[in-house]
Amino acid sequence: MKAVNKKKLGIILSVVLVIGVVFTSFTRDEKLFQIDKNLDIYYTLVRELNLFYVDDINPNELVKTSIDKMLESLDPYTTYIPESEMEDFRFMTTGEYAGIGALIGKHGDQIIISEPYEGFPAQKAGLKAGDVFLEVAGKSTDKMSTEDVSNLLKGPANQVVKVKVERTGEKKPLDIDIVREKIQIDAVPYYGMLDDKTGYIRLSNFTANCGDEVRGIVKELKEKNKAQSLILDLRSNPGGLLNEAVKIVNIFVPKGKEVVSTKGKVKQWDKAYFATENPIDTLMPLAVLVNRGSASASEIVSGALQDLDRAVIIGTRTFGKGLVQTTRDLSYNSKLKVTTAKYYIPSGRCIQALDYSHRNDDGSVGVVPDSLISEFNTSKGRKVYDGGGITPDIKLDLDRISNLSINLVQDFMIFDFATQYATTHESIPEPEAFKITDDIYREFKEFVKAQNFEYESETEKSLDELEKIAKEEKYYESAKAQFEALKTTLGHNLDKDLDQFGDEIKEMMVDDIVSRYYYQKGAIKASLKTDKGITQALETVNNPTKLSSVFQPGVVISKAN
Repeated sequence: MKAVNKKKLGIILSVVLVIGVVFTSFTRDEKLFQIDKNLDIYYTLVRELNLFYVDDINPNELVKTSIDKMLESLDPYTTYIPESEMEDFRFMTTGEYAGIGALIGKHGDQIIISEPYEGFPAQKAGLKAGDVFLEVAGKSTDKMSTEDVSNLLKGPANQVVKVKVERTGEKKPLDIDIVREKIQIDAVPYYGMLDDKTGYIRLSNFTANCGDEVRGIVKELKEKNKAQSLILDLRSNPGGLLNEAVKIVNIFVPKGKEVVSTKGKVKQWDKAYFATENPIDTLMPLAVLVNRGSASASEIVSGALQDLDRAVIIGTRTFGKGLVQTTRDLSYNSKLKVTTAKYYIPSGRCIQALDYSHRNDDGSVGVVPDSLISEFNTSKGRKVYDGGGITPDIKLDLDRISNLSINLVQDFMIFDFATQYATTHESIPEPEAFKITDDIYREFKEFVKAQNFEYESETEKSLDELEKIAKEEKYYESAKAQFEALKTTLGHNLDKDLDQFGDEIKEMMVDDIVSRYYYQKGAIKASLKTDKGITQALETVNNPTKLSSVFQPGVVISKAN
């Protein structure tokens, strides 16, 4: 009887196995059929549009738009890269391109130099922030986009590109020849000592070899400058290469520690990344500054150091990008950057925001429902949570920028004043010493008024909207007097507001003016003395009691919300 049952069981298992194989094969074949079917429909649809649509169509634009929208439905990071955008893609991953070395932007209808990079062709040829491009490579920039001008400025290294620019203070346009070079943007725009014992490193992106660069800097700050504590600034760092993030964590944690792992559909690609070298220092007090512009590799570094209880994380919650992208070659020299896995840091939590429907306008993590948040533990037993991004150990409640300041920036008031100031002042004090005096600020206020600058406060916008609704619902006439009184009380006064928000406006002015003389490095230096994040980090890493309290077992790092 037992033998018969075993035989029956064997037959049943065989049948189940065969059914499973057949079902799997059917499912796979059905999916392939659906793909072939829909691609055929798509091809015939585009063909019919080309033949019969009332206006001429641009096949490249039409197909790219459809591809972009299709990939957008999956996640924000799976993207199609046509051949025409390969140079930009290479720059994003390597930080290197051949061009003039300058940031350009749109100012009204004009394309301008926003910032020439120190030591690169644009700066060496004499281009200045505020210069307006009239011609590039013999072509008028009239009606060109920033992308059009950027493409003309890029090209083979060691070749000349001719530009014609208009400059404030000059009566005639200037013709300038610029020799293109291979441009490698420095991943560390600034590092130094904040006081006699605290080192500081600003890391702006994770490009090739930045891990070795940061390792060398940490060693220099320790041995040459006798740094006893360190602040690593990852604010607004959008990320980059995964292996460089692992290298940077490895500077501060023992060899053999797991830093991050990836898991996806293709199990053969799942991988754990470990610290493979001897660290520089595993004990030095370390603070990492982050904000919601800190993404991807920045979140791996800050999250791993938090999970391993190696650094105190200070700032605001990070962006929430924990997806791994792999590039796949497509036909006609194009590529697909496709999400193939997710990042998991040492505690086991995923950095990726779990719910795309709860994102801020800039794409960063918004409010995450408690039902989507899980609890994890750091090496010392502190509770941490997933749900999107890295929540700091010490949160900073940064002051909201006033609507006036936002409008002054958007309307180029501060930028244009800095341009004018630089034409009439040959030099300024060192970045650390420069400040906006009462006389300079008075000049700025007169400048703003002369430009007929206008703006509306958020309060006034809300009041206008309320008035509009009241009129639609027929309540306005009965409350007209109250509305007029509110307008009088809440209406802005430019003079008053320029004084009220003077401190934050002056900080912005320092950044713009200093960068005209000392470039990006100088602007960073000038900002250090008023930076609230750096002030908090200094207080923390140099206070053993406060620092140790952060790492006490049982300490809860608040949920992502």
